[in-house]
Amino acid sequence: MRLSKSLCAVVGDVLSTTGSHASLDELFISAGAPGEPPALSHGSKWKTWLFRAGQDPNLDSLAILGNLLEEFMDLPPADPEAVQKWKTNRSRIEAVLEQNGLRYFRFGRVLPQGISNIDEPPIASAQVRQAPTKPTKVEELLETTVRGLRRAMHPLTHRRKGVQPLSFGNEYDVQDLLHALLRPWIGDIRPEEFTPSYAGASTRMDFLLPAHELVVETKIVRDRSHAKRIGDELIIDIEHYRRHPNCATLWCVVYDPDQLITNMQGMKDDLDGIRKSKDGEVTVKTFIL
Repeated sequence: MRLSKSLCAVVGDVLSTTGSHASLDELFISAGAPGEPPALSHGSKWKTWLFRAGQDPNLDSLAILGNLLEEFMDLPPADPEAVQKWKTNRSRIEAVLEQNGLRYFRFGRVLPQGISNIDEPPIASAQVRQAPTKPTKVEELLETTVRGLRRAMHPLTHRRKGVQPLSFGNEYDVQDLLHALLRPWIGDIRPEEFTPSYAGASTRMDFLLPAHELVVETKIVRDRSHAKRIGDELIIDIEHYRRHPNCATLWCVVYDPDQLITNMQGMKDDLDGIRKSKDGEVTVKTFIL
């Protein structure tokens, strides 16, 4: 479905108030927005990127729009002084959706007016949703899963009334969710295998996928001090993994819920790529959520 310029302008304007270039880049990428981020100012970038998604006939533009809006629409700000502004912006989005014949439902669903928010849409509305595609290789599966981790957390942290919500406050919580999401797809996942010693110490890797010679390492940013050290921690981890005979590729997944990392792109540039030494070689790919 084509997204109008007026709709994209309002959504882009509201989202621009919620985060930095880097954090919104990650949001748009994880939501499924196509291509590279437009090289535009903070005020124009997000409406342009969203409009571009609405022009691609191969994309489910309503699903992308819902993914972008889910956290903002479903989660009021913790600061009481910010609630009124949030309500005003939320009303702006609801109004422009209505003007375009659309309606937002909880958990990131944007549907044409007149279609109910039910788990199984009627056959008549089947074309509203694009059928999901099955990953063809493990890297595609991993990237979809990793980029969608925050969305996977959302229904678990915002559960039905009277049901205990789950929290993701430490690395084990994030590891367990990632492990659970990967298990139906990958038969051999080996958690907490030890790496060879480096500088007199060894470490436990989070997940080894031996059939693919791939390791996934997860980190959670605890506070501002840890945000400054986490890059150094990963550099040391890379040295351990480079010595492991079954690790050709290392995926570093950093969960930064409070957006304490001030230079995400700089950290990615420092870590990503092929890391070689006389002890071995490993290709590193970093995700900061």
